[in-house]
Amino acid sequence: MKNVSPMIAGLLLVSLMTATTHSSAQNRLTMSEEVRVLGNTPPIPVALEGFSGEARPVLEFDLYVQGFSFVSPDAAQYVIKGSDAGNVTGSVTDQPAHKVILSRSYSGASTRRQAHALADDIVQAIRNTKPICQTKIAFKNQPTGFGPGEIYVADFDGHDAQAVTSDGAIVAKPAWMPGRMALFYTSYARGNPDIYYHSLSSGQRRVIAAYSGLNTGAAVSPNGSKVAMILSKAGSPNVWVCKADGSDLKRLTKGVEDSSPCWSPDGEWICFAAKINSRRALAKVPAGGGEVRRVPTPGAANPTEPDWSPDGKWIAFTSQMGDFSICVVPADGSAPPVLLVSGQNPSWSPNSRTLIFNHGPAGRQTLSVLDVFTKQDKDCRRATTGSNSQPAWAR
Repeated sequence: MKNVSPMIAGLLLVSLMTATTHSSAQNRLTMSEEVRVLGNTPPIPVALEGFSGEARPVLEFDLYVQGFSFVSPDAAQYVIKGSDAGNVTGSVTDQPAHKVILSRSYSGASTRRQAHALADDIVQAIRNTKPICQTKIAFKNQPTGFGPGEIYVADFDGHDAQAVTSDGAIVAKPAWMPGRMALFYTSYARGNPDIYYHSLSSGQRRVIAAYSGLNTGAAVSPNGSKVAMILSKAGSPNVWVCKADGSDLKRLTKGVEDSSPCWSPDGEWICFAAKINSRRALAKVPAGGGEVRRVPTPGAANPTEPDWSPDGKWIAFTSQMGDFSICVVPADGSAPPVLLVSGQNPSWSPNSRTLIFNHGPAGRQTLSVLDVFTKQDKDCRRATTGSNSQPAWAR
């Protein structure tokens, strides 16, 4: 029997002890091959049997946004059988191999939590990718669709949304402290766009950057020791970096209009949106300072809001070509970007194949989760009124 403790104030990642690991063909592809299959990979056909209650829609959401489709048992590559009458139980049979590759039962939490744990184990057994079904997201909510709002935290599918702030002010750009239940974000609570650090476990909040002008776009380094941000204290909005407590501030760029910094997973580079020769472009700068380099995005105009995947392979970003679109480009610049879906503000999950983003009309934005390789996406549960945007995935 596997015990699943409820998430109190932290991320719960269930121990995975899969007897047999099956890697998908996609995991063995070279980079050039992976680029060609972005958005074009067929989903893995599975059948769900025996689940009749709350667990079924949870499993359907979790698996669909990680590249699985649902078919009849005779057409399935894997058959997932189980029950949610009481505690959740589940098994996975590899149909071509005539072999059971997973058999588990779960207890100690709600049916929803148990179903998320089963989905994590299913994906681990079949794809051998990092679990995401019990992770958290942060996002901005504006009750009227515009103006003041609050920062919220929820499960990755939008359930159990809880307000973090109660400022009644304009807020923006939540960012997670890696491995901790803590956020950085911008709030106009004191009348100026200042950057705050907020511990979700203790409720402690303190100002990290409150310089004259703009303080926004906080992005925490992978080891949690430094924060990149956009400050206009020297005139134009540029990339600055400091220690996580706000000390040792250093200016990295001197462009005319920089925004949206993010870190490479090795902590060596900061990617950001810049304006170069009056055109919006992606660029990167060494985290310790140095020469700014372009990140080419041919065919995807006006790129902004980049996010570097945890495995280092990809940079997701927003392109504005009339409408807003989510694009992904190899971080090494080896191929042009691939346009995936309409939307803005992409943020990578820990598995480096799933994104969360916002889409929809102004004032009524909705969060959605996207599997990059199959282009399958589903909207998150809308637990708050108004507009939900600027999601950040904890990892």
